[in-house]
Amino acid sequence: MAAKKPGVIVLFDVDDTLTAPRKEATQEMLDFIQKLRKVVTIGLVGGSDLDKISEQLGKTVTNDFDYCFTENGLVAHKDGKSIGIQSMKLFLGEDKLKELINFTLHYIADLDIPIKRGTFIEFRNGMINVSPIGRNCSQEERDEFERYDKVHNIRPKMVAELRVRFAHLNLTFSIGGQISFDVFPKGWDKTYCLQYLEDFNEIHFFGDKTYEGGNDYEIYESPKTIGHSVTSPDDTMAQCKALFLY
Repeated sequence: MAAKKPGVIVLFDVDDTLTAPRKEATQEMLDFIQKLRKVVTIGLVGGSDLDKISEQLGKTVTNDFDYCFTENGLVAHKDGKSIGIQSMKLFLGEDKLKELINFTLHYIADLDIPIKRGTFIEFRNGMINVSPIGRNCSQEERDEFERYDKVHNIRPKMVAELRVRFAHLNLTFSIGGQISFDVFPKGWDKTYCLQYLEDFNEIHFFGDKTYEGGNDYEIYESPKTIGHSVTSPDDTMAQCKALFLY
């Protein structure tokens, strides 16, 4: 195995990079991460909050990774505490936030898709997460919606409408995962976490939504990172082994 590489950090997205969407990481992946950690500093930057990411990567996730960034990097976790929290509510104010939420709910109400469940808007610290089908759907329904969305472009069409309607609010609309997209102020994307990593001279990022409009795009394209686009957890392991372990 290669020796520890000083000044090098490897950051990972979660869904479709370390795990299947919203599913637990395999033991093979968890073992691989710890093997990789002996060679480079590792971190994660996911769109979900810490509770959801812990369901996928384990309750000790903040100890298993050297750096843990949630909500697209807007919340940093260190020594079991959350630091650097940004607030979308404070950024927009209640009136503008209500305008955005009201329009979004009306849009979803008029949307004709095969099924709808519940929790169409999830309010987080630095963003809101919008799901046309509703986050209360089952895994089977989640998989079905993802296939439906790839054909009918439900999320891309909705994002395009919101971009025009709320251009005055200076927001970013970023598609991620299977069933939803994130809404947050411009500049509050995954590159936000890079401010905590200035001591590293080589920052690698691995993610699957690296295309424009995907929630990995900005950090993948950042001049501060070396971006790697992956198609699955197996692909992530294969690329990392080739780059860092042999």
